[in-house]
Amino acid sequence: MKQIKQMLILIGIMFVGIGWAADCVQCHNEVTPGIVNDWKLSKHFVEDVGCETCHGEEHTTMKDAAKAAIPTPETCNDCHEEQVRQYTAGKHAFAWAAMKAMPTTHWKPMALIEGMKGCGGCHKIGLKSVEEIEQLKADGQRFGIASCDACHTRHTFSKIEAQQPQACQTCHMGFDHPQWEMYSSSKHGVRFLLKQNGTLPESASAPTCQTCHMPKGDHEVRTAWGFLAVRTNGLAPYPGEDEEWWANRVTILQALGVLDPDGNPTARLDIVDKAQVARLSAEGFDKERAKMIEVCSQCHSENFARAELAKGDDIIRRGDKLLAEAIRVVAGLYKDGILEKPKEYAYPFPDLLAFSDAPTPIEQRLFLMHLKHRMRLFQGTFHANPDYALWYGWSEMVQDLTEIKYKAKELREGH
Repeated sequence: MKQIKQMLILIGIMFVGIGWAADCVQCHNEVTPGIVNDWKLSKHFVEDVGCETCHGEEHTTMKDAAKAAIPTPETCNDCHEEQVRQYTAGKHAFAWAAMKAMPTTHWKPMALIEGMKGCGGCHKIGLKSVEEIEQLKADGQRFGIASCDACHTRHTFSKIEAQQPQACQTCHMGFDHPQWEMYSSSKHGVRFLLKQNGTLPESASAPTCQTCHMPKGDHEVRTAWGFLAVRTNGLAPYPGEDEEWWANRVTILQALGVLDPDGNPTARLDIVDKAQVARLSAEGFDKERAKMIEVCSQCHSENFARAELAKGDDIIRRGDKLLAEAIRVVAGLYKDGILEKPKEYAYPFPDLLAFSDAPTPIEQRLFLMHLKHRMRLFQGTFHANPDYALWYGWSEMVQDLTEIKYKAKELREGH
């Protein structure tokens, strides 16, 4: 029946020539045949979802193409209300806001940001206000403003495509997002590749990114430690943590600009909270950890899962000790007038969120230690990739600290 329905729709489009879809296809078969072909492969085509459903009815000729509406999550919400609700509550929805909140984003070429050729190319998945969308259009950026199509790429909008780990690869690889490399070369990723190529049977256990981060298709996509691997319980340590770890984390939070030198919250803490890049309550952390225990327990014993995740927590504790020492070394140079403190930052600490634009090698090294090597340390651990955790994470952090201390000594002697 489905094949007959598809054939009738196709005949209606090609030969009857009535309706919005027919008009669109007649022209776009010549202008953008790939788009038409992808739409014909989609569930939308089978369900009679025509071009006007997503793009509106104002664009009718080649001369008024700018009137074609570009879909947003609100467009998808008409049919996919539950998925949009989940997405809106999760971290992907905050990707655009998180990028814009970085202190030095505006220093970079806008082609990389709002032109979608750098940070914006992935962070475009985040929600944007109506005003932001209108400004992007006014600046010549009409496309790439949607969100759902980051994973369900247009115009097939395939659920099966979005369920594959490769769907995550474009954004989750490279500098501070190397999760793809970690996953694909871990035992989890290798087993799934073997399932994809038929070496292992379809029934074999082999988790994908979606298995762990989108259990049962939940579009929230959230983790216990968050992107920055920091957690608090209000302005207190997480229950059971030792004083040294909390002191080191306070130093890191001060260098992230969310706590001032006296340990009080700053305006930036509100931004971190709204962008949900960290867990700021024990309840929030425990909720996400419980979800992961449930996921891991589908293939492993709960005892094994808890033990492995606890090792990840300990790795973060040890990495925090290295990073906090490095921060204090650089902060000491500011305090003694040996390094000029960045004018854009109000506190006598290095700003870890702005260090890609830092003016000196020692400050740049600290940035790499935080946003590259510490990321590899804890992400490699939780993605079951020992090579990333050790060589690209821990070993690099040890080298970072050694070089920072050595450069600090040189600067003091030269001063």
